[in-house]
Amino acid sequence: MASGSVILEENDLENAIPDFSLAGKKAFVTGSSRGIGRAVALALAHAGADVAISCNTGGDAAEEACRRIREMGRQAQFYAHNVAMESEVEAMCGEVLRDFGRVDILVNNAAINRDRAFKKLTKDLWDEVITTDLTSVFLVTKHFIDDMAARGWGRVINMSSMSGEIGNFGQANYAAAKAGMIGLTKTLAREYSRKGVTVNAVAPGFTRTRMTEGIPDKAMEMVLAATPMGRMGEPVEIAAGVVYLASNSAGFITGHVLDINGGFAM
Repeated sequence: MASGSVILEENDLENAIPDFSLAGKKAFVTGSSRGIGRAVALALAHAGADVAISCNTGGDAAEEACRRIREMGRQAQFYAHNVAMESEVEAMCGEVLRDFGRVDILVNNAAINRDRAFKKLTKDLWDEVITTDLTSVFLVTKHFIDDMAARGWGRVINMSSMSGEIGNFGQANYAAAKAGMIGLTKTLAREYSRKGVTVNAVAPGFTRTRMTEGIPDKAMEMVLAATPMGRMGEPVEIAAGVVYLASNSAGFITGHVLDINGGFAM
């Protein structure tokens, strides 16, 4: 009987097809009222997940994103908290669990940039970016990952950046935070993979968001010239990678950094 059941499982695997449905899953995306985070929240909902989103400012934008998600027939709620403050993270995560019951998919996307050439970079600007972009990932993940492990299934997806892999002029603080996120991702992947939790990162290149709107025209020309695709990425293209990593079909991928950068860095 045992041997027959093994054969049946092998046959099932031979006939399996990829499954990207997230029906019944509960997702939480930080920093998701605009830009890449918003695109991720909508994409997860489109795949079937209920989605909690967070924002520090932009409550109207967050509510509009929730409205779009509810129109898909999913549960949605936003939480206005500053992820740079531990007490705010504590309150936010408690509210998410109160309203959603659990989190199966965590996307750590909240981030800021305070770009300066290193010579002009102050300790305050360093601390602000490191706390918001990296320490918050530690704090938020702490609230959910052990419960995922206890249930035997979970996805943690950290939004890093191409800057964290290759550096970028004027972004010592931002690049350091995003590189630290990659190190955290790989470490958590090693610690939690046997408990059914995958931990991966996505590293977008130059993407059309508010964060890149301020790039001077001359600098943008250089960016596009250095990008084999010859254009910037769109938030929905980043979101597609997140949906894939969140799905059952990505269950054998962990500790990976998914580069979505149009070939800028290979």
